Amino acid sequence: MSSLQERITVNPKQCGGRPCIRGMRIRVTDLLDLISNGLSQAQILDEMPDLEADDIKAAVAYARQRVDHPVLAAA
Repeated sequence: MSSLQERITVNPKQCGGRPCIRGMRIRVTDLLDLISNGLSQAQILDEMPDLEADDIKAAVAYARQRVDHPVLAAA
């Protein structure tokens, strides 16, 4: 997989349609929870051997993209 975006998959029949890593049952939110709880990339990769470093980067990039949108305030 050449692009980080291709590492994030959404399947309505898997994990309730939540974004996952490469079709596995590892949700983007699972990785974000581990990061927010202070686990390092190395610790996450040790804990989840099916993951690759680019999967973690993809999850963070996906989350960033999802929250980076303009908010229009009423005048």
